[in-house]
Amino acid sequence: MEKLASDGPTPGGGSASAFAGALSASLVAMVAGLSVNKGRLTKKEAKDIRRKALTIQRRLHRAIAEDAKSFDSVMATFRLPKRTEKERLHRAKMIQRAYRKATVIPERVCKSSAELLEFCRILAAKGNPNAWSDIGVAAYLANAALQGGTLNVKINLISIRDRSFGDKKLQWIRRLSRKRERLISQIQKSLPEAVW
Repeated sequence: MEKLASDGPTPGGGSASAFAGALSASLVAMVAGLSVNKGRLTKKEAKDIRRKALTIQRRLHRAIAEDAKSFDSVMATFRLPKRTEKERLHRAKMIQRAYRKATVIPERVCKSSAELLEFCRILAAKGNPNAWSDIGVAAYLANAALQGGTLNVKINLISIRDRSFGDKKLQWIRRLSRKRERLISQIQKSLPEAVW
């Protein structure tokens, strides 16, 4: 939290998105645990969601530092020498490679967050009704993580010259955004209006 509040460029929004996702995963695991003996899920279903959510939690927790490291790598390429034509060409190539790599972690955050929204959908419909507000918060956090991850993929795409690479990523983002909207709508319908 202190590093995030500092005036340094890392950690930044990508790490914050991963952190939001990790918090969502923690709440999903909690609600799944509370739903083992209460709600309309079988014990196996609830335990399976809990296990998967904890795996995602660990993945997203690692992504907090990985995203910052990825951006640091981008910044390092800008410090490469550019005195000769050969150095300039090498530097340009390394910058492009670093920007492409910088899309990997936020894309992973997006995919994990979409999984969490799916779990939120199931738990909102069939989980422990005493934990409706908790699963609502988990859904909000997963949604924020997914949208934040999307922003971080897009900001890196601006600097990538390979248009086919960028177009494929943007198509993937559009598909994921439609899925996100569908899941959020289903979660809202499952939760009582007074809660959501």
